[in-house]
Order: sequence, then structure tokens, then C-alpha cells
Amino acid sequence: MGCSVLIVEDDARFREAFSQAVLRAPDMRLIGAAPDFRSGLAMLDALPDVLLVDLQLPDGSGVDLIRAAAHQDPPCDVMVVTVFGDERNVLQSIEAGATGYLLKDLPADELVQQIRVLRAGGSPISPIIARQLLTRFAPPEAEVDPLSAQEVRVLTLTAKGHTYDEIAGLMQISRHTVQTYVKRIYRKLQVNSKLGAVSEGRRLRLIQPQ
Repeated sequence: MGCSVLIVEDDARFREAFSQAVLRAPDMRLIGAAPDFRSGLAMLDALPDVLLVDLQLPDGSGVDLIRAAAHQDPPCDVMVVTVFGDERNVLQSIEAGATGYLLKDLPADELVQQIRVLRAGGSPISPIIARQLLTRFAPPEAEVDPLSAQEVRVLTLTAKGHTYDEIAGLMQISRHTVQTYVKRIYRKLQVNSKLGAVSEGRRLRLIQPQ
């Protein structure tokens, strides 16, 4: 019989396009296409397998509809389909129970394939939304201890290909002092090789481009 789908979308063009795409799918059954929160909430009584919902509805919030769907027994899979890709809406939807979040820039027929992914246990998310979430939850970069002026000079001369002996001569210090600076540079930049130090120094713009 296929999975049953309820669409709640206030824009008539999108509602019709999504409805026709579901109707064409042999493994899906459209049980309703509601234009607002009130009628969408009433249609949830039919216990759809999948709820496709926009967030901004004329008489309520799509997030409240997601919560209602999540509290049903059995709960249905919820996929947000909206133009709103900001962090607040994304996080509110996920916290309410949505397991998919797509922007309306995808073709209607692609939406059907994403419903199948959702029913198979996946979580379809538009790439731009996924990147936003990964950026938000990525661990913060460790702070780097600032290099002294002498350490920056050693690093710069190293990047130019000078040996420790040559650096010692140019800076008028001992080779041992150069090696001490190099050890400090490695520790501060959290690297363990000359190549790593130069690469990190360029990334942090400690080394001026030649």
C-alpha cells in the first residue's frame, strides 16, 4: 500500500507540485494537502507515515505541528520543506522532532526520493544546512600561543630554506639558541616537523608571502 504522506504547505504552487509528485510515486499515498496549521493538525488524526511541513503557516507555526506529530502513537517521520535556512529555525525543528530538513530549491520529484530516504531511516538535509550544523558543532580551534619576534624570524628564515647554521649567522646567535627557538615554535604551533611549522605559520599568516 506504500507509505502515507500528509503535506502542510500554505503556498498553493508548492502544495500542488509536492502533491502531484507524491501522487505519481507508486510506493506512496497522499492522504491530504493542508494549506494551514488548523487543517494540518486535524489531518494528523489520519496517522500519516510522513509529514511534510513548512514552518511559516498563516495561522500557526510548523514547529508546533512537528511537536504534535512527534507525540502521536505511532509518531510519524517529519520532514521540513521550507525557505528558512537560518540556525534558529533549523535547531527548533530538530528539537521538536523533525528528522529531515530540506530547502525549497529542490525539484518536486527529488522530494519523493528524499521521502524514501527518510522512511529508510535516513535524515535528508540540504547540503547548506548540513554544513551549517557541522560548523556549529565543530570543536573550537585550540588557541595558539603567540610567537615572539625572534621565533617569527626563525620561522620565516626556515621557510626561505636556510639551515640552522645559516639562521644562527644571520641572527648572530648560536646554533643551540636557534634549536631552542625551533622547539618552542613546534610546541606553540602544535607541530612536530619543519614542514608542519612552515605550513602552520603560513596558515596563521605569521610568514609574509614572498
